[in-house]
Amino acid sequence: MRAAQALRALCISRLPRPVSDIFTSKPTSYLRAPHFQTTPYSTSSPQQKLAADMHPHIKRSTAFKSLDDADINHFKSFLEPSQVITDQSEVQPYNTDWMKKYRGQTVVVLRPKTTEEVQKIVRYCNEKKLAVCPQGGNTGLVGGSVPVFDEVVISLTLMNQVRSLDEVSGAFVADAGLVLETADNYLAERGFIFPLDLGAKGTATIGGNVATNAGGLRLLRYGSLHGTVLGLEVVLPDGTLFSNLSTLRKDNTGYDLKQLFIGAEGTLGIITGVSIMAPRRPNAVNVAVLALDSFELVQESFARAKRDLGEILSAFEFWDQAAAEVVHKYVSHVKNPFMEGDRPAPAFGVLIETSGSVKEHDDEKLSRFLESLMEDSIVTDGVVADSETQAKALWGVRESITEGLSRAGAAYKYDISMPVPKLYSAVEDMRERLASKGFFEQGRVARVVGFGHLGDGNLHLNIGGPQYDKEVAEAIEPYVFQWLKELDGSISAEHGLGLHKAEHLHYSKPDRMISIMKQIKDLFDPNGIMNPYKYLPKS
Repeated sequence: MRAAQALRALCISRLPRPVSDIFTSKPTSYLRAPHFQTTPYSTSSPQQKLAADMHPHIKRSTAFKSLDDADINHFKSFLEPSQVITDQSEVQPYNTDWMKKYRGQTVVVLRPKTTEEVQKIVRYCNEKKLAVCPQGGNTGLVGGSVPVFDEVVISLTLMNQVRSLDEVSGAFVADAGLVLETADNYLAERGFIFPLDLGAKGTATIGGNVATNAGGLRLLRYGSLHGTVLGLEVVLPDGTLFSNLSTLRKDNTGYDLKQLFIGAEGTLGIITGVSIMAPRRPNAVNVAVLALDSFELVQESFARAKRDLGEILSAFEFWDQAAAEVVHKYVSHVKNPFMEGDRPAPAFGVLIETSGSVKEHDDEKLSRFLESLMEDSIVTDGVVADSETQAKALWGVRESITEGLSRAGAAYKYDISMPVPKLYSAVEDMRERLASKGFFEQGRVARVVGFGHLGDGNLHLNIGGPQYDKEVAEAIEPYVFQWLKELDGSISAEHGLGLHKAEHLHYSKPDRMISIMKQIKDLFDPNGIMNPYKYLPKS
């Protein structure tokens, strides 16, 4: 009865209880969602194995030249001293991914400021057969953005300028190294929005986002980058320039070659510029967080949201009890509205966002929708943000899950997609499998967590433990990939393939398709220097 009354109050007054009381006496501290911690362990950490040691079947190609002083001096001949990093203490962060899982062995990091400098670097590396590893914000989760051996790291972070914005059409052109949050803030000041949002927005770069075809939190409303990217500027493996920074929404002439580079993870070239369609920023945004007792009810609420909210539905995120508990325990500055005092987390949480142009219209649709959920006992509790600050605080509950898992210890991360009705079965099945092997009792696995973007059938399956454990990893893989293959699912919904999943591509793609991909790779990069050992299976 109390929960029903609270939700009825939510639908009528838009606030079941003061959100500021739930979160903090100073809600402005939640104005920004937390960003990923990217500081890696030191190289001497016993937890920080070399990527090559973690994948002993991968051997350094003898076709690649080893870097020497002559190469370093050549780079210094056209780059400033600060653009050529050789001090190993400064090189280290570029060698290590933010998850502290993969560590490469590069001895030099090059930081070009212009497309022309990228061309000079790549042309030289191709001529000398020096392998390269393109890198943006280094927030990847599959080992795609750090070297495996001694590849030359080319960091795009100094290429971070806005080039243009057409305030009539919304066509936005910028350097690939521009940080996603910086891009979105620039657009917000002019009434536009970047069509992609991520928990790592404070570090991730738009070029890296495009190279990995990142999905994120706004895909339900704005679609994937395959649809929103208008054009690209790419330095090809031989140092020549693919210049197609088109701002046209319609161009039906010839093959749409830019699509090859979206999601190619730097294996076909280095993206140096991006042209993308930036929609108008919505005038009215509502955020509600709901508590539900089962995944079946989560699905029912999603079906109703699509039906009743229609065009204003911009996000539908969900998480399970284990995800809420890890945030509550390890990210103390984020408060879950359903875990006040000693209250346990509900079985499932759902975040719904609506975005539109007329506040009164959107408020009415949302109120009717929430009222129907309450009347039919689909939800047990809920809150609606009454300000932008509170909305960002509620988003913090969802966006902090990855941070919480990172702080809790080692995490085996799987970004997968499958038919929505089967989505949470992956979590339940994995829990049963690991429990049957005694890993929970032995303390080698602490939790199996499920959360993600229900709107596009994307589950983030995370298995947490005190440290990476070979036997646990072998119990997870390739079992989880085989499970997905039986459902015609995908082993990577948005994180990409990188080093982690390259050899497992056959679980999602048939042999003939993989063969065509290899032919494309050989055509663009006959020397194989671009981000080698990743993305495509060796065999």
